[in-house]
Amino acid sequence: MRLGMAMKEHGFEVVPNVLRRSEQHRLIDALGPVTGAGRRGLLSVPHVAQLASSARIFDLIRPHFLSEPRPVRAIYFNKCVDANWLVTWNQDLTVALQEQAPVPGFGPWSTKDGVPHVQPPVELLERMLAVRLHLDDCDETNGALRVLPGSHCLGRLSAERIQRFREENDNFLCCLRAGDALLMRPLLLHASSRSQSGCHRRVLHIEYADFSLPKGLRWYEPSAPFADHQRAPM
Repeated sequence: MRLGMAMKEHGFEVVPNVLRRSEQHRLIDALGPVTGAGRRGLLSVPHVAQLASSARIFDLIRPHFLSEPRPVRAIYFNKCVDANWLVTWNQDLTVALQEQAPVPGFGPWSTKDGVPHVQPPVELLERMLAVRLHLDDCDETNGALRVLPGSHCLGRLSAERIQRFREENDNFLCCLRAGDALLMRPLLLHASSRSQSGCHRRVLHIEYADFSLPKGLRWYEPSAPFADHQRAPM
């Protein structure tokens, strides 16, 4: 799969060696232990905010946006023996906001961990990108992500269309090494199995958008205060 073309055609791209080993350890130390599946609202953590707005990450994502993006959400996942789960085939359809408001095209609303979430219009989801920074090696034994290439082009899918696309298309297992990054569109169909090993599968998931929200809506996480993506790379 050729880098650069992969995102447009397939909806995802694997980028090797984004984080050095020392940076991985610093992030793990900064994020600390996780109870349950993971932690949300992490753009307030200095190490995460600095990395999310670093020149290195922006050099990876800029080619996939029409205008300048910004980080809007960061989540830390740790799949392990003490917190093990599976994810059925789905799309990432919601964004986290500070409060609920009646805005045309936004809905339905839901609440996760006390935070309002809403489904924005598809055309806005198409202008978002997630960067999944892997802090451990990841393969079929510890719950690596599976994706269905090209499904990001189909808009918001019903359960019936998801099932039909699964039956008609091959999925791809995203095996990554610690330090690698997986870039993916929110509308890309993805799933993962439970871990069958005693190894961690720690992932820092950062979402970016290149649009402003309509009046009355505010991102749940504020802009990262350590923006340096116009400076020299770290």
